[in-house]
This record gives sequence, C-alpha cells and structure tokens, in this order.
Amino acid sequence: MNPVVVIGAGLGGLAAAVRLAGAGREVTVVEARDVPGGCCGTASLGEYRFDTGPSVLTMPDVLADVFAAAGEDMESRLPLRRLDPYYRLRYHDGSHLDIVPGEEAMIEQVRGLCGAAEADRYRRFRTRLGELFAAEWPSFIDRDMTRLRSLVQPRVLARLAALGGFRRMNRLVEGHLTDPRLVKAHTFQALYVGLSPRQALGIYAVVAHMDTVGGVFFPRHGGMHAIPQALAAVAEKAGAQIRYGTRAVQVEAGSSGVSGVRLDTGERLAAGHVVVACDLPGAHRTGLLPEGAGDWRLRRPHHSPSCLVLHFGLDQRLAGQAHHTLHFGRDWDATFTALNAGRPQPDPNLLVTYPASDTGAAPEGHATLTVLEPTANLRGGGDWDRLTPELEDRLFGRLAALGYGDLATTPRLTFDPPAWAALGHSAGTPFALDHRFSQTAWLRPSGMARRVPGLHFAGMFTAPGVGVPPVLVSGRLAAERILETPR
Repeated sequence: MNPVVVIGAGLGGLAAAVRLAGAGREVTVVEARDVPGGCCGTASLGEYRFDTGPSVLTMPDVLADVFAAAGEDMESRLPLRRLDPYYRLRYHDGSHLDIVPGEEAMIEQVRGLCGAAEADRYRRFRTRLGELFAAEWPSFIDRDMTRLRSLVQPRVLARLAALGGFRRMNRLVEGHLTDPRLVKAHTFQALYVGLSPRQALGIYAVVAHMDTVGGVFFPRHGGMHAIPQALAAVAEKAGAQIRYGTRAVQVEAGSSGVSGVRLDTGERLAAGHVVVACDLPGAHRTGLLPEGAGDWRLRRPHHSPSCLVLHFGLDQRLAGQAHHTLHFGRDWDATFTALNAGRPQPDPNLLVTYPASDTGAAPEGHATLTVLEPTANLRGGGDWDRLTPELEDRLFGRLAALGYGDLATTPRLTFDPPAWAALGHSAGTPFALDHRFSQTAWLRPSGMARRVPGLHFAGMFTAPGVGVPPVLVSGRLAAERILETPR
C-alpha cells in the first residue's frame, strides 16, 4: 500500500496519523516546529511554562477514541481530571454563577442566583440542549461532509428545525431563559465559533451542551500540551515516523493524483495520500498545494476575530481562584458590534485561566495565569504597534479592579494578532474561519480535493470546524477516507 504523508503535527494531523498507523499504513508526519501540537502549543518564560492554544477540553471520549484506534488506553497515557467548577462566570453587577457537574447541583446554582422559576426553565432548557446535541452530533458534526448528500437529510433537518436549531442562537436561548445572566452563560460560546449570538445559528448551542453539561477536563500532568505529546508518542509507537523541524514545501501530483511531498531539505517523500493539517489559506498562498486543489469555498473566506493573550508568571498562588473564570463586561451587544467592525471591545469580556493543578508549569509556591481578550483580527486594519500597548495598559487596570493585583511589572508573554500571524495563522487569528451558515458543514472548505485524488485536509478550516473535539473528528474523517480508498 502506498505511504501516507501528514503535513502538520497538530491535533488533526496527529489524530489522522494515529488511526492510519494503527491500521498498519506507512505514515510520515512532517512538522515544521520542533515539537508536536500546532495550535495546541507551548511556550516558556524562565521557569514558567504556558499552554498557548486551547484551554478548554470537552468530550474526552472523542480523544479516548483516537488512542483506542491504536490499541492504547487514554487513562494510562493521558489521565484527565474533571474541573469543578467547569467555569466561574462573574458579571459586572458583582454576582457570579459557577457551572458545576451534575444536573441537580447545577439547577441549585441557578436557583440561588436567578430564583425558583428560572431554575425550572433552566431544567427544561437543559433537556432541550441534550435533544439538540443528540440530533446534531451523529448527523453533522461526526459525519463526513465532503459530499452534498451528507447535508441533505430531511428527517434530521426537520428535527433540528423543530428544536430551534435554525433560529438565531440568542433567540433560541431567550425563548427558554429570561435572566440575562443565564442567557449569557449559554450564548458566550458563540465567541468560540467566531460570531455573535445574533449571528450564530441555534445549532451552535450544542457547544453550550458540550461544556456546561458534558463538562470541561484538563490533563493531570503537563497541561494542555500534554495532549499532542501523548498522541505523538502513540503514533510513533504504532509505527508512524514524525520528522520535526522539517517543512513541507510542495505537494506533488499528476494525472492520477498525489505522488509525493517535497521538503525544505530537498528530499522527496513518495505518497499515495497526503493529509494537509495546517493553515489552509496559507497552504494555498505559499504554493504548498498542487494545481487543481483550489476550493471555491475559500474564495472569500470570513475569518474569526482574534485575541490578545497575556501569559503571566506569578510569584504566588491565588486562593479560591477557579481554573476558568469568565469576566463579562457591561455592554454585551457592544462587544460583538465592535468585533464585527474590526475594532477592540469597548468594555472587554475576559477569559482568565488559572491552571493551579499543573504544578510543573511554575516553581513551587508560584503559578501561571493566562488572560484572553477577544479582539479584531488583522483584516480590521488596526495599527497594532499602537493598539497592543494600549490594550495591555487597559487590561492591567481591568485586572487590578477585578482583584488580581498590579500585574504591569509581572513577567509575561504577549500574543497579539501580528504574533499569531507570525506563527502562521491567516488574518492573525488562531480561530480559523468563523461558522456562519455559508461556512458550516458541506459549505465549509472540503476535507478532500476532488480534482486531486489522494489529497485530504484536516484541522479547523475543514468540517466540523473549530475546537478540540471537531479537529480530532476531522483527523478521523481524513483517515477513514484513506482507509476506505487505498491507492
């Protein structure tokens, strides 16, 4: 059987490599960086180590399934812990809501904040979220969308419509919940798909189900970067070769499809299949992909907003701080108006991550703290030489007011849109394309090149889309297509 080359050792590429190697295929993974991970990266500042990619891990069964494809048990390779609370939501009026495990415990949290009537409404809404997820996951998220007939499923579409999946996300949630704080708790996830709740379809309320009902998890050792490290180890054990510090420069193809991959070393790797699991617009722009690999869905791509991220090395530990804390600004709608216009938020919503259980990330008695502020991407045309220091200064003031102390002189790493662009993220955003209707399911860039047999894609730019579970699914779908059609 012809060998497979996977370009990119991010989560999507590794998920494909593990499955292919586990099935006995000859696999070479080519990774330009010196470590695996891609977007799920890592960085150091002195004795501090930071996760530079996703901080929210949901649906661990999807991850466990990747390990199982190579005969490995995830618990022995990558033990996880369920966070409690999953999130702490802090509102501008001083109130807060903990998103906790267990239906009854969560209902009590809602009752304490919003009253008995809203708790009853929340119970019914929680059931609706479960129904929406049950209808959507197997038919659209966990399904290969490279063919139009995969999208045309009348019974499933009718079911989703009946559940409110094709209403706007804010309308769906507000049709069940009345307390604005609880509405925010189940619509902030629209930011994950790069849209406002007024733009996102109700089907994306399943993201709220994934993290508020299914739960949020974290590796017991090594932080989020332990995930790609473990996957890479499993892939190599299964027989895959991973070549770090090596860049693929051209996928070669002839009349019968892909034939090989040229590397920056001058070498050529023969290949019957290639999985491109890196920034897709960049792959087209740099000439990595062969003629005929173009996709009409990428002619006018709409990228998600970006983010300003500050990683702090603290000389103390924070008592009572949750792993994930969301601080909401005063004007919810103004957030999305600004982001849609390519401007920073006027009163930013912040995600603060405090991975206290990752004791190896800091010296004893010390800790790390990461603050993420959604902001415009580079398509907004902002002057980031001016904007970044201005936003940093504003952020220091906001964090001090929130009780985090004066962090202006604390050792830190900063990632702004130009930094994301320097790392290879198109438009200076690590969140790829947004999930508007015209970039959803079959309408998202295809997982295979129809005019170049053997050329497949995985990662955030393809269906299902952004997030750890969807990216892992994209890798599985690419591997399954290869295994079903040996060349």
